[in-house]
Amino acid sequence: MKSAVETVGPTRARLTVEVPFEELKPSLDKAYKTIAQQINVPGFRRGKVPPMVIDRQVGRGAVLQEAINEVVPQKYVEALQSHDLQPLAQPEVEVTRIDDNEAIEFTAEVDVRPDITVPDWHGLSAEVGEVAISDDDVDEQVEALRERFGTLVDVERPAAEGDFVTIDLVATKDGEPVDGAEVSGMSYRVGRGGMLDGLDEALVDMSAGDDKAFSSQLVGGDLVGEDVEVQVTVGQVQEQQLPAYDDEFAQLASEFDTAHELTEDVRARLGNGKRLEQAAAARDAVLEKLLDQVDVPLPDAIVADELNERRRSIEQQLAFAGMTFDKYLEEEGQTQDEFEADLERRVRDAVAAQFVLDKVANDLEVGVDQQELSEHMMRRAQQSGQDPQEFVNHMLEHNHVPELVAEIRRGKALAQIVESATVTDGAGNVIDLKNLRPDGTLGDPGQPDAQTEVETAEPAEEPAQEPAQ
Repeated sequence: MKSAVETVGPTRARLTVEVPFEELKPSLDKAYKTIAQQINVPGFRRGKVPPMVIDRQVGRGAVLQEAINEVVPQKYVEALQSHDLQPLAQPEVEVTRIDDNEAIEFTAEVDVRPDITVPDWHGLSAEVGEVAISDDDVDEQVEALRERFGTLVDVERPAAEGDFVTIDLVATKDGEPVDGAEVSGMSYRVGRGGMLDGLDEALVDMSAGDDKAFSSQLVGGDLVGEDVEVQVTVGQVQEQQLPAYDDEFAQLASEFDTAHELTEDVRARLGNGKRLEQAAAARDAVLEKLLDQVDVPLPDAIVADELNERRRSIEQQLAFAGMTFDKYLEEEGQTQDEFEADLERRVRDAVAAQFVLDKVANDLEVGVDQQELSEHMMRRAQQSGQDPQEFVNHMLEHNHVPELVAEIRRGKALAQIVESATVTDGAGNVIDLKNLRPDGTLGDPGQPDAQTEVETAEPAEEPAQEPAQ
């Protein structure tokens, strides 16, 4: 077999492959046997029809095509390997010459991984915000804890923001009830939002037994985004009474003896969470610094596919949350054009990050062992809310393990880049990332369990799908 490669663009290559007829012969013999099993010829048993008879009955061209269909994918892979090309998608294949008993020739044009040069990444510097815990932050957490132990009591007064009400609700369009837009006896907290526009405003000052009509737009179903009339009836108004925040409550709600100890624990936990957020910001800032130094050509088809995947994912999330796309844009303060531009920028950055981290991982000869793969799959299952065993089975059945391995290798490569960087906060303090534990606490540098959170983290805005290998 002879092959040549032509660079069509920074991320596009065209292979021209010539296959001598002797290399096609095994596939040709197999094609004759396959066709012999499929045809009936008087005087011959099924499967025993000679090649010359098949040529007369079916045609030599059909046999050649059967053989070519088998041999081309094999020779395409061999050509990729011989020229050290890494495809990112399925190729566009064209058989350009068929010389019976001599050779066949085909071309394959495909998006390939770009050849990039990553500069020395040791000693990068970046800056992130400080870890700051305010009294208001602590008070908010304490209030949420008190609400978990609160009790609801009926009140003989109109509903106010923060009250819980039991409501019946029905939406109509042109006087007809909308299918699926009716609830009965639902508990709802006034001011919570996220259901129907205008509902919270309507409920304020309504008492038990009151009903009210208002106009709104549906956020789901066949009439999503259309104007409807909504009738809401309040059956019950309750206010939440919270327990006093004292030592007795601390003993009830935690392992601490005093409210002061509980407050300090809340403050410490908030600090751990903020520290993890800071580490994630440090990871992103260092990666951004590196990407600024690398010119990464991106295949248009890969970017387009990822954009479509992101759009579908956002649409699914909005539908699950009961929010229209227009409402989402309104809350984000974006126009459609601004949203699309921002999404494309993030997708391009994410794909570029993949290529750069893959190159660094290859340069470092980063490997992945079975324990790392198992732990990564457990984390992914938890993040997606799936049963771990079902997630593992799905990954194995659909051959997604190579994608998971690639994610781990990128995370390990990024961890080394970040650990070699100097990251400071707004006050100029150097942030300790090497000794950050997964729970946000800082370990002793001399102890083995001190392990930076970024070691197994993936780059921010990781594409939803790994480019085809």
